[in-house]
Amino acid sequence: MNAPIAIIGTGIAGLSAAQALHAAGHDVELFDKSRGSGGRMASKRSDAGSLDLGAQYFTARDRRFVEVVQQWQNRGWAETWAPELYNSQAGQLSPSPDEQVRWVGAPRMSAISRALLGALPVHFSCRITEVFRGGSHWSLQDADGNSHGPFSHVIVATPAPQASALLACAPKLAGVAASVVMEPTWAVALAFDTPLDTRVEGCFIQDSPLDWVARNRSKPGRDNHPDTWVLHASSAWSRQHLDLAKETVIEHLHGAFAELIGCAVPAPSFTLAHRWLYARPAQAHQWGALADADLGLYACGDWCLSGRVEGAWLSGQDAARRLLEHLA
Repeated sequence: MNAPIAIIGTGIAGLSAAQALHAAGHDVELFDKSRGSGGRMASKRSDAGSLDLGAQYFTARDRRFVEVVQQWQNRGWAETWAPELYNSQAGQLSPSPDEQVRWVGAPRMSAISRALLGALPVHFSCRITEVFRGGSHWSLQDADGNSHGPFSHVIVATPAPQASALLACAPKLAGVAASVVMEPTWAVALAFDTPLDTRVEGCFIQDSPLDWVARNRSKPGRDNHPDTWVLHASSAWSRQHLDLAKETVIEHLHGAFAELIGCAVPAPSFTLAHRWLYARPAQAHQWGALADADLGLYACGDWCLSGRVEGAWLSGQDAARRLLEHLA
């Protein structure tokens, strides 16, 4: 009986690798510090319904990812989203239609990660703090001091700053991960009992603390009431205000939203703030995935490629492919 393969992180990269390895007949065991799967594609259940606080949508350009997204659509996990798009510059709103096909999970972003996870064995609320090798096998230690293993291989599928610590057994890989700069993003959700009188459903913003707003009800399968909006602060603003109290962040971004949206904005009936410490890599890379095949240690994530959902999925595929090639 072969030992299973450990995968740390159940975002799109980790789930992509897990799916590929499972399809090839290998046992996998997943670990995540959160209470659910999806990483930055997770949705948060709230008193105002389900909210996509992280990735707002995704695009598909690579042929392999295009095919997979079409499968997701056929299975009812994903749908296209065609919002009325605007641009805001120097306080001026202007329509900004484009030809880009945008995808979202249905009826919420986390539908995709839940479906990909399926019945695979997973440990949630389990933060792995150390990956170590004993003899010919790997073991993992969690924040509560529990040990997990033995495992034949380990794939680290977490944001780069967290991955570098878990890759300590392979200093070269740890160094590469440590060199990646990841940008933070403050996300705020606002709900209004009376729908806002605006045609805006998505808006790219310059010259503001905000760089994106989206109207939740414009996405397929979402609740119409209340009228919920998700606001993302710019990386620069988020970096400068990283340790601000959530209430103050909500106040600032609500104010910026009211200035920008071009209609009366009443006091929201519900507010929520979430800080994504590692929202996106500051620049794209071409690594695909990181591998020390002799050791049996791998790393993948959006930071290995484009920083997009597509990059995360492709990176997970690449990690699985390299592992399988080494086994062949």
